Amino acid sequence: MLEVEFAQLSDPGRIRPRNEDYLGHIAPSSPTLVRSHGWLFVLADGVGGQRQGEVASRAAVEEVLAGFRRAKPMESHGPLLARLVQAANARICETEALAGPAGTGMSSTIVVCALRFDRATVAHVGDSRCYLIRKGKARPITSDHTVANEQFHLGILSAEEAKSASTSHVLSRSLGTNLFVRVDVKELQVQAEDALLLCSDGLHGAVSDSELAHTISPRRDLQEIAGELAASANRQDGSDNVSLHLIRVRNVERTGMYRGRPYKLN
Repeated sequence: MLEVEFAQLSDPGRIRPRNEDYLGHIAPSSPTLVRSHGWLFVLADGVGGQRQGEVASRAAVEEVLAGFRRAKPMESHGPLLARLVQAANARICETEALAGPAGTGMSSTIVVCALRFDRATVAHVGDSRCYLIRKGKARPITSDHTVANEQFHLGILSAEEAKSASTSHVLSRSLGTNLFVRVDVKELQVQAEDALLLCSDGLHGAVSDSELAHTISPRRDLQEIAGELAASANRQDGSDNVSLHLIRVRNVERTGMYRGRPYKLN
């Protein structure tokens, strides 16, 4: 059976007076739910100034969590997460409209990870990331929705130019900007001793991928690692909120799929 352990942390950083990030998770309460629904982790980074950012990020996370709890047993995680992120987008648009002029500009990033059997499904909008840490290397699963990164993929900027460009933190896609948002969804197979990291740009904008991989050791306490990563981000930058989910896969249940239904592999 799939077994995971996790730690989560959200820190306001050294400069900002408020924390506009928001975290949430669902841990299955029985072996039946481990197989029928699995685990869910959500992180959102709000945008909007005043208090709109924290309202947007919380609304997005709460919408995804509520939708996952209502999901049918064995529902495919890919289409499910895409639908839940669309619902979070609609929730922010509705919240902004109800807030009147005070809600203008309310938006948020989001990254969602669902785990079941031996697979992780990741959905995201914006520049909050998911990393896979395996055998001492950290690999981004997501691709930032920023102007600079879009220009990199178009061949306008090199990778180094995109990292240092003034548009590297300007979002090209976010929740709440339009009534419909394009959601990127990826699925990957996970193995025992893999780690998954969901984080806001306050972490990945300050801490290098190599430092992430070095710090996230398979034998260290996860909450200790989370605190060390946040402290490093604040020491190297600290200008933004720092939030993360750190998930370690202890065991997996190897399965195949036939006509949308899982079967156990020997």
